[in-house]
Amino acid sequence: MKKFTLILVTLLVFTTIFSGCKSNDKPANKIPKTSSEDKTSTESKEYEGVYIKLSDKEITVDDELISEDPEAMVYTAKDIVYYEDSKDFTYGEGSEEDAHTKEEADAHTVVHITKPGQYILNGKLSKGQIAIDLGKDAKNDPESVVTLVLNEVDITCEVAPAVIFYNVYECGSTDTAASSMDVDTAKAGANVIIADDTENNIEGSYVARIYEPESILLNTEGTEVEDAKKLHKYDGAFYSKMSMNVSGAKEGNGILNIKAENEGLCTELHLTINGGIIKINSGNDGINTNEDNVSVTTVNGGELYIRANGATGEGDGIDSNGWLVINGGKVHAEGCAISGDAGIDSDMGIHINGGTVFAAGNMLDRISESDQNYAVFSFTEKQASGFYILKNAENEEIITDEITNAFTYLIISCESLEQGDYTLWLGDMQLKSAKTGESSINGIKPFEGTFIPERTEPIERPPAPLEKTEPAEPPLPPDGRRIGDFKP
Repeated sequence: MKKFTLILVTLLVFTTIFSGCKSNDKPANKIPKTSSEDKTSTESKEYEGVYIKLSDKEITVDDELISEDPEAMVYTAKDIVYYEDSKDFTYGEGSEEDAHTKEEADAHTVVHITKPGQYILNGKLSKGQIAIDLGKDAKNDPESVVTLVLNEVDITCEVAPAVIFYNVYECGSTDTAASSMDVDTAKAGANVIIADDTENNIEGSYVARIYEPESILLNTEGTEVEDAKKLHKYDGAFYSKMSMNVSGAKEGNGILNIKAENEGLCTELHLTINGGIIKINSGNDGINTNEDNVSVTTVNGGELYIRANGATGEGDGIDSNGWLVINGGKVHAEGCAISGDAGIDSDMGIHINGGTVFAAGNMLDRISESDQNYAVFSFTEKQASGFYILKNAENEEIITDEITNAFTYLIISCESLEQGDYTLWLGDMQLKSAKTGESSINGIKPFEGTFIPERTEPIERPPAPLEKTEPAEPPLPPDGRRIGDFKP
């Protein structure tokens, strides 16, 4: 039986089945099992691996004071990578706002991880960074795999990402000719597990583009940089240069809060989210995968609550420079309220094959062939914050969620969305109505413009702000009104 897709902009149906990337395999642990019998710590040894206890006073590794020897498996140093101030145009592309002083950088402690294995992080580091680097040859070594278990950890970095994977195994390829939305990141070298019954806080900054000094060529006047190669550029608070998996533990109820000065959760190739509860409040893109025409952002499970807060004046909720594939889980994504950005954005195609999606923004990236029905609502003026409800012809709530940012496009998808008549409500006020149409992927009618029904009642409220606003906390679903709640 053909599927029917409700789209207010144009009513289309997509029936092609897509099998997305699912990466539930866990990398092998390279560190000997740690038992509670040979440790004096009172911390639970629920996980196998190396336990790193963070503190501003002292940091311990398996209950022993951390080393300062760069040859050690885990060591500390005052060597954070950051964008330096007082540099000329040959240094990089950053502005004064991107730069930091040496004193600011030296206030941070870097915890270096240099060997494969599983590392359990606990405690607080108010000015610091977790940096994983297994060496320049790790990219091609399938054994160079690191898993971070976030077990009640709180890390703040004011000059760079708070967590960064530099060199681990890369399971993917940057070959555009062979690129596809169907990727398998099960063997990725960068892995994160959010421990059950924990709340973890990552607050980070970014590093603007810094040039490789040897690659700089000046023109004859010596005033412009030509063909300079990138030495460093890390946009996200939680960043990986390699493909990365983020998963929940057994119950999947662990929480990861990311507060980002610029972007939130980023990779330079692929990102797969399998579980856990992830809340992102970002100055720019909430999630970004940035290899053009190659990167794939895949959501197989878990819960995502993302808000681009407008601190940089722009930002998508999720931005993939390749494909975005949603196979399951719950995705709530809000683009910046004051820019032409989207709740979910992808250069190569968005595919919704399952799960629950509530994505609001001021730009529409059209949905590609998908297994699951979806609705797109378009508005001629920005809509205010509040609870938005999708109802069927019997006036029953299908799905409801709270939106914080002003928006003009809203994408809704869930497994219970069927053919029929639907209305969108803001609280007890109806905003729009639409009726599904029948079509098939091989017989789609040409796009004939946007159909925007009149509101049934006028809405009196001030217009959405047109200037930069102070960052606010991301929307957190109140009890009983969580995204994906379906009412009988």
